[in-house]
Amino acid sequence: MLATKVFGPMSEWPNDGGLSARHIRAACDASLRRLQTDHIDLYQMHHVDRAAPWDEIWPAMETLVQQGKVLYVGSSNFAGWHIAQANEAAKARHFLGLVSEQSLYNLASRTVELEVLPACRAYGLGVIPWSPLAGGMLGGMSGGGDTARRKSVQPRYERVRPQLERWEKLCAELGEEPATVALAWLLHQPGVTGPIIGPRTAEQLEGASLRAVDLALDETTLATLDEIFPGPGGRAPEAYAW
Repeated sequence: MLATKVFGPMSEWPNDGGLSARHIRAACDASLRRLQTDHIDLYQMHHVDRAAPWDEIWPAMETLVQQGKVLYVGSSNFAGWHIAQANEAAKARHFLGLVSEQSLYNLASRTVELEVLPACRAYGLGVIPWSPLAGGMLGGMSGGGDTARRKSVQPRYERVRPQLERWEKLCAELGEEPATVALAWLLHQPGVTGPIIGPRTAEQLEGASLRAVDLALDETTLATLDEIFPGPGGRAPEAYAW
C-alpha cells in the first residue's frame, strides 16, 4: 500500500498549505510526480485545518477519487470530534469519508484512549499508531543498543526512570525485547490496525518488529503494563465523570 499526507506548507504562499481545495489537489499531483505513480492508496490529512470547512475539503477529495488518483482518504492527529464531524459531513454527501486515523499512541502516551479510539471504532476507522516506541524510549534504555538513540531520549528517560526500570524488568522476565513487548501491547488494543515501525536494519525488522505479531500477552501481563503506564482511565466520559 502506498500512503502519503497533505497539509504542510510547500511555500510561503498562504494557499500553498493546509487543506484548501487548491492545496489538496495540487499537493496530490506533486506527490504523484515525486512518487512516480498514477495513484495513491491512502491520502491522509496530516492535521485538522480549522480554517477549511468540510464543504471545501470533501469535494476536493471526491474529485481525486473520481479521477482515480486517490483510493481512500485518512486523517492524522485528529481529535475524536473531528473524526465524527468529518465522517458525518461525508455521509451527507454520500461519500465514504475517512477510513483510517494515524495518532500518537504508545504505552507512555495513551490520551487517544479517551475519545479518538472510541470514535474510530464507532466509524469503522483503522488506527495506525505513530511513535509506538515513544521515540525510542520504550526500546530499551539500559545495557547496549543504539547509543545515539539513548542519548537523544535521555532527558525524558530521567523523568520516568522508575517506570522504565519496572518496564525493562518485566520485559526481561518475559524473555522478550522491550520493543517487541511495546509493539505487541499496541496490537492487543481494540481497533489498532498496525503501528508504524521504523527498523533501520533487516535484523531489527525480523527481530522485535515481526516477533511482536506472534507475541500473545496474557491478562496478568497486560494488567501489570497498565500499572506501570497507567492510561487516562478508559474512554470518555466515564474516565472523568462519576
